[in-house]
Amino acid sequence: MAEASLEHVKADPAQFDLVFKALASQQRREILRVLGAGDPSTDHSCCVKDDVCACHLSDRLGLAASTISHHMTILRNAGLVTARKEGLWVHYGLRRDVLAQAATDLGLY
Repeated sequence: MAEASLEHVKADPAQFDLVFKALASQQRREILRVLGAGDPSTDHSCCVKDDVCACHLSDRLGLAASTISHHMTILRNAGLVTARKEGLWVHYGLRRDVLAQAATDLGLY
């Protein structure tokens, strides 16, 4: 393995750790799967293509709104999701670029 290939990870090891700690939770990985589907396939009027509202995540995963909020904070801090507030709802989207970089970074080990 070329030493230069680890420069990205060495540049921000704290961010690297945040991403993998976020991915360590089965519930957060399931949230990412729902977001990755891109189409909420729901009757919720608050959801749009490529964005899923917190209420849909709560319904889909059977988790309390406070639990969803907790998980989404961790995923946002890791840079794995985006959040956009619109009226009463918060819409979340998957940052595929960050997830792809995490997979690449993990492959370096």
